Amino acid sequence: MPETTPQNYANHTRFDPKFHFFIIPVFVFTFLLSIWNLIKNFGFVSAWMVVVSLGAVVAVFTIRLYALKAQDRLIRLEERQRLSLLLPESLRTRIPALTEGQLIALRFASDAEIPALVEKTLAGNLRPREIKKAITNWRPDYFRI
Repeated sequence: MPETTPQNYANHTRFDPKFHFFIIPVFVFTFLLSIWNLIKNFGFVSAWMVVVSLGAVVAVFTIRLYALKAQDRLIRLEERQRLSLLLPESLRTRIPALTEGQLIALRFASDAEIPALVEKTLAGNLRPREIKKAITNWRPDYFRI
């Protein structure tokens, strides 16, 4: 389903309501509740529930990070391919010098501004946030959460 709001630096951060506003609060609240229960009813079972609920919180965040890493790998591959088509030969050989974060940030730049932005990024070793702020013609990415 296409988005209706044009994406830019100010609004490109995305939230998944099921994850950010339901799953995280449920697991964090459960962990805190298990600590409260341990304080009120000290014992092996209560202590074990703290360990189990902490394990659940760690698992939720680990699973989320693994999914984001898989997305990052795909973005990195797509951007390397895109850059190899759009950059002049002098810059094409320097694509491996771009960091993962820089490649991920460059995905928002339009085709027309990619060569100048890559050159600026390599010359100044720009951080992803600086790259995104330097983009004038935003190319939206509505699929990443």
